Amino acid sequence: MDLTNHFLIAMPSLQDASFKRSVVYLCEHNDEGAMGIVINLPIDISVDSMLEQLELDRDEDAITQPKRLSQPVLSGGPVSNDRGFVLHNHDGAFSSSIEVTPSLKLTTSKDILAILGTDTTPDNFLVALGYAGWDAGQLEQELVDNHWLTCEADPSIMFNTPINERWDKAIAKLGINAANLSADKGHA
Repeated sequence: MDLTNHFLIAMPSLQDASFKRSVVYLCEHNDEGAMGIVINLPIDISVDSMLEQLELDRDEDAITQPKRLSQPVLSGGPVSNDRGFVLHNHDGAFSSSIEVTPSLKLTTSKDILAILGTDTTPDNFLVALGYAGWDAGQLEQELVDNHWLTCEADPSIMFNTPINERWDKAIAKLGINAANLSADKGHA
């Protein structure tokens, strides 16, 4: 079962601070493990502030979409949280991108940061620090243990839904009312 391009939706019983009420977009899932980006846990810094701190060689006169830089940076997960990841739908050629789907890429190189806020900014993008990772068989065991619900990813939830509504919207995509989910673990 390949869950690439799916959401992992944390069950209410999952209380780990890195994943409580989280929605993880799975960028890769195979026999060696899984890798994803948490899409609904903002940290207290905007993309614009992060770019200023990085002191990139940016042409400030080229910034034509400053409002798009006001979105918060996300805590993408507990692994390598000093590294940046940009999930986007841009066809640009960047130094280090993986194609998740034909219309969605994950880029880890700084060259994409230089275009954020300009006329060549991707239509949709998320910036995250860190990622969520699982070793071979680990995610499958967590699914058996009822830590996660899964559904096919929905770009409108990732990019167009307010961050604080993404967990509820992802659950609703399954036809479930979040209020009906129990915080108790178990098997029926």
